[in-house]
Amino acid sequence: MEETLKNFLYAGVGLTNEATDKFKKSFDELVQKGKVSDTEAKKFVDEFINKTTTTKTEFDSKFNEFLGKWGFSKTEEVTSLKKRVEELEAKLAEKTTKTTTTAKATA
Repeated sequence: MEETLKNFLYAGVGLTNEATDKFKKSFDELVQKGKVSDTEAKKFVDEFINKTTTTKTEFDSKFNEFLGKWGFSKTEEVTSLKKRVEELEAKLAEKTTKTTTTAKATA
């Protein structure tokens, strides 16, 4: 389910990027036609980008809150735990090798 939610999130981010590109292109055309000044166009585009960035940040925060509320682990947490398990397995293997070597030496 987490993967489905992530895919939904990424689709939204993709749409936002596409909308931003189209927005910029539209203002570039208006500037070329002389209907809007370059300064005005830049101001509108900057405001649009700031709003979409703020919205994305808020959405990410709500998404992570949702994951925590429903007991899902964040990708970073899972990655961190996998790394820790690997480290512990390596230590255990090292100790097992030492114990086996010591047992053979005393036999």
